[in-house]
Amino acid sequence: MKSVLVIHGPNLNLLGKREPETYGNLTLQQIDERIMKVAQEEGVSVETFQSNSEGELISRIQEAMGKFDAIVINPGGYTHTSVAIRDAIIAVSIPTVEVHLSNIYTREEFRRKSMLADVAVGQIAGFGVDSYLLGLRAAIGILDKKVD
Repeated sequence: MKSVLVIHGPNLNLLGKREPETYGNLTLQQIDERIMKVAQEEGVSVETFQSNSEGELISRIQEAMGKFDAIVINPGGYTHTSVAIRDAIIAVSIPTVEVHLSNIYTREEFRRKSMLADVAVGQIAGFGVDSYLLGLRAAIGILDKKVD
């Protein structure tokens, strides 16, 4: 069975309370429930992980080697700053899809640059919870192509 690791970065544990006009009203638990529903429909195994710590996110990416076939990541604020997360994604050589609830390209100037975009297989932004679901489906599609 294909397996996907979904990583939620800093402050995403506050979803549902934090800036609902930007990030929506769903909690992280509700987003995870929707992710799990799609995973079940698609016949893949999914594990979710959230941390506010850059080091913990990097460790989880490294631990994914040999365990997960793909990664879906919302790096949150680390999108724009973390060379270390970028390097971890390169190091593990696991196909990674970058997702964002909001459209980072319509926000503040500093949010318009992703340190991960060119090392991810693709990026989905601006569709709220659907960004995660589309990202999961994209990761599954990439894995299906590897089998062909």
